[in-house]
Amino acid sequence: MSADAEQLHCLIRPLNWGDLDRIMEIELAAYPVPWTRGIFADCIRVGYDCWGLQLGPRLIGYGIQTDAAGEAHLLNLCIEPGWQRRGFGGMLLENAIRIARRNGCGNMYLEVRPSNPAGIALYRNGGFVVIARRPGYYSSNGANTAGAQVPGGNHASAGREDALVMQLDLAEN
Repeated sequence: MSADAEQLHCLIRPLNWGDLDRIMEIELAAYPVPWTRGIFADCIRVGYDCWGLQLGPRLIGYGIQTDAAGEAHLLNLCIEPGWQRRGFGGMLLENAIRIARRNGCGNMYLEVRPSNPAGIALYRNGGFVVIARRPGYYSSNGANTAGAQVPGGNHASAGREDALVMQLDLAEN
């Protein structure tokens, strides 16, 4: 964790309906292909583990995860761009891992774009390893379509990008 994250008063708390506007501000600033407000609302509505990182009075990041059958899946972890690379992503990742263990999960999985080296480094530092590649998983219109195949394999030029699938064995780490 960086000095910034250690010196500033941070609170990790459950997200709620009142956070949706701020979540969308962060999401739109951080991603070229953001999730929709409806996706975040659905995650809160169905009871996924939705956590926000608050710095003083301001929400600066969030993590969304779910678990089933003893496995956790980190769906979204995001820090407002102006606060990135200061240790806050690591704080949210540590929280996600703690929640997965608390929920009795043996493994945690996530997908990350190969074009996101900072995200890949964050997850590797957290103990995750790449176990697979999903061709054409990310689309340019924001939809994630697991298992989609794009003829020719040049996913970037087809408006699609592969996903790296990463895993953390929660029993070992």
